[in-house]
Amino acid sequence: MRIVVSTVMAPFVRGGAEVLAESLVERLVAAGHQAVIVSIPFKWYPACNIPRHILACRLFKYRPQPVDPDLVIALKFPAYCMPFENKKVWLLHQFRQAYELWGTEFDELSDSPEGRQIRSMIMAADNVYLREARAIYTNSKIVAQRLKTWNRIETTKVLYPPLHHPEDFSGGPSGDYFFYPSRLVESKRQALAIEAMRHVRSPFRLVVAGSPDNDRYERYLESLIEKYDLQNKVTMLGWISERQKADLMSNCLAVLYLPFDEDSYGYVTLEAYQSRKPVLTLKDSGGTEELVEDGVNGRVVGPSPEELAWAMEEMWAKQEAVTTMGQAGFETIGKKGITWDHIIDELTSN
Repeated sequence: MRIVVSTVMAPFVRGGAEVLAESLVERLVAAGHQAVIVSIPFKWYPACNIPRHILACRLFKYRPQPVDPDLVIALKFPAYCMPFENKKVWLLHQFRQAYELWGTEFDELSDSPEGRQIRSMIMAADNVYLREARAIYTNSKIVAQRLKTWNRIETTKVLYPPLHHPEDFSGGPSGDYFFYPSRLVESKRQALAIEAMRHVRSPFRLVVAGSPDNDRYERYLESLIEKYDLQNKVTMLGWISERQKADLMSNCLAVLYLPFDEDSYGYVTLEAYQSRKPVLTLKDSGGTEELVEDGVNGRVVGPSPEELAWAMEEMWAKQEAVTTMGQAGFETIGKKGITWDHIIDELTSN
């Protein structure tokens, strides 16, 4: 089959969605298909750009040869607005500020009449164009629930994304630090992790790695470290290579992943489990609770610096239990059937 994987991109922004698109194409090709990524430029700020991007996707027609592709797999808003007859959607998330982030501190639409009008346009486009798809898969139960709640659209099936190269991650000894790798962005709440270190008395450290979406948030995190004199407790590495990330994951005590109302469990969670490390997450982190079971393969605590610090102190004091939870995390991957063979079979079936 000739397959187009359709997604959106912003220059110099790279996260889990970009990795997933590349992984999907690689696995489709390995399965004997012709596959390419079509990445559509998408700038969501200022908000007045969004309706133009919806229209651009609606007018888009991809013809690499005299015939259309056999299948288009769309991943994100507004890529799934493109008018292909044989279109499936593997929905990573909708435009979050119009839905679950509406009215929260991470929302930039609701404070103006224009923003409210744009929200209505986004929801109307989703209601119409998502229903054109032959099948709609989601990457988590929580995304499926949102789709049903907001748009009254049923999901065909939940397909949990596997790691791109799970063999790159392996278990190692428990070190003296908690590791938090992720893009530096407000909704990932690295600031909360840094605040937690103010309440820590044991000699473990916090290591934060990732590129910033904007310099302002990175400067804010650095200012917190300086403000609370945490230079000996918190290390910010910035961008690191995949090899460095795997090494740091392998040798940490446990992994932090603290997003707000996340769409899925996130690659960080899978990378931690592949490395036989437990994941410490929060009760309002959303999709992480589809994999992380409190006290079994990680910890799930309240979203406050004090509760997070308490959980970190407890894990430091009970390292044998932490090792057991890490092994349980590794076993979780197999129990959930998170494999590329399953994904490819489902997406390419008639």
